[in-house]
Amino acid sequence: MTTEDKTYAEKDAPVAASHSGLDHEAGVIEDVTAKENHALKRGLKGRHMQMIAIGGSIGAGLFVGSGGALSTGGPASLIIGFLIVGGMLLCTVQSLGELAVMYPVNGAFFDYSLRFLDKSWAFAMGYNYAVGWLVVLPYELTAAGLTIKYWRPDLNIGIWIAVFLTALFVIQVFGVKGYGEVEFILAMIKVTAILGFIILGIIIDCGGVPTDHRGYIGASYWHDPSKGGAFRNGFKGFCSVFVTAAFSFGGTEMVGLAAAETADPRRTIPRATKQTFWRICLFYIISLLLMGLIVPSNSPELLNSGDSDTKDSAFVLAIKLAGIKGLPSVMNVVITISVLSVANSCTYGSTRTFQALARKGMAPAIFARVDKQGRPWAAVILQLAFGLLAFVNESSVAGGQFFTWLLALTGLSYFFTWGSVCLSFIRYRAGWKAQGRSLSEIPWRSQLGLPGAWIGFLLNCLCLIATFYVSLFPVGSSPNAEGFFEDYLAAPIVIACYIFWKIYDRDWSLFIRTRDMDLDTGRREIDLEPLPEEDYTGTKGKFRAVYRFFC
Repeated sequence: MTTEDKTYAEKDAPVAASHSGLDHEAGVIEDVTAKENHALKRGLKGRHMQMIAIGGSIGAGLFVGSGGALSTGGPASLIIGFLIVGGMLLCTVQSLGELAVMYPVNGAFFDYSLRFLDKSWAFAMGYNYAVGWLVVLPYELTAAGLTIKYWRPDLNIGIWIAVFLTALFVIQVFGVKGYGEVEFILAMIKVTAILGFIILGIIIDCGGVPTDHRGYIGASYWHDPSKGGAFRNGFKGFCSVFVTAAFSFGGTEMVGLAAAETADPRRTIPRATKQTFWRICLFYIISLLLMGLIVPSNSPELLNSGDSDTKDSAFVLAIKLAGIKGLPSVMNVVITISVLSVANSCTYGSTRTFQALARKGMAPAIFARVDKQGRPWAAVILQLAFGLLAFVNESSVAGGQFFTWLLALTGLSYFFTWGSVCLSFIRYRAGWKAQGRSLSEIPWRSQLGLPGAWIGFLLNCLCLIATFYVSLFPVGSSPNAEGFFEDYLAAPIVIACYIFWKIYDRDWSLFIRTRDMDLDTGRREIDLEPLPEEDYTGTKGKFRAVYRFFC
């Protein structure tokens, strides 16, 4: 560890206290961990953050789950739904970027809710996020095992689950640096593969594949109802895309969570935040647009695209329909890598959030412990133990239903997390103004500002409403309680957590007043001075301003 890193660790080290949470009169956040507890390592570099931002969440949600959304909503609903959720994420990540640069603390989303919203809501959001990643891990391990069955259906899936779970454990041995290096390599592969698919998709759509008997396709699958058409199942089909989109974009917020272990958050986080624009536009929207052009949405092979089986992936199907031999296996390799990448993110996301919860006295104290290498081993063991749930797949009777209920905890939970980030940003700016602070004191400001945060928050609310509607009135079936809770289970769990902490803590206030907000804990002295203003006058300056916005 460098001298500078040691200085950072000392400033961010836990402070001994006899109680947890916010002191509403002083507005100070206090820790319950002991002074001798070690701090997390700041081992993530700029290149790690760039790849986490670009490819961190590209996994089974995009490669496999998008096929089910295409089948249910049609290609037009797929693109519009992902555009709405993508725009919402762009606003959210901009807000998160400013908060993370100002307060590069562990458990970012939980900590921001604790500072600027309410202790009980922070408790609910912390467990919403941590448990969400806990239960996604066995799903991703299952998906990874199913990708191998594409080549070896004769082998038991339990073999591959054990192999991948062991690999995740080995990665954890190397701490945050191991996570960063693995994500860097895997993200590079994913990004290269998606760029390749985009080029291939254009060639297929234009009839440039000799083995494809369809010839020029163009937008015929959008115009011809017999081939699916642009929209399927009306407004319900459109609303059903949102949960798939949320699950596919899940992990975008990981940039903010990694701020506590970033060597230079002031410079690397803004750059990584801006990469969200390219990821949404290039890797999601363009690839899904091309997929909708070359795969008919009424294909029977898409009907099971939500069960994490690679053979039902619309990306694999697009290559099969073109008659290209060999490439489906290549795409299957990419999907395997993507799934393992998200599984790696699962371990990182849940362990750091549990560690932050424990530091504030909202989880067992053992989870707050960090060893000399910056590894929260107790939280890591809990996460990997949840990975063992993937072996439920050995039960052909209960396995599918078990995972249906597990996933019910995840997709919707992202809307709560993202909405809380936007609302925390809005309240933080209000507290900043109320306490007489100037915007010039903020090291890096969101390029979308308060309007962007409000747009992100309102879009999250609209997505929750749309999901409630389609959960209550599902596509192709009549309303039923089981189907509703399979889609909307996260909401009552969040409400239950909120009420539980209100009763347990006996704090009946609804929000933290702006004058009581803690605006200083967790800030670094190096971050207190604003970056020098750049001169964007003149033609070259304006060009540089455009470049800086995106890069």
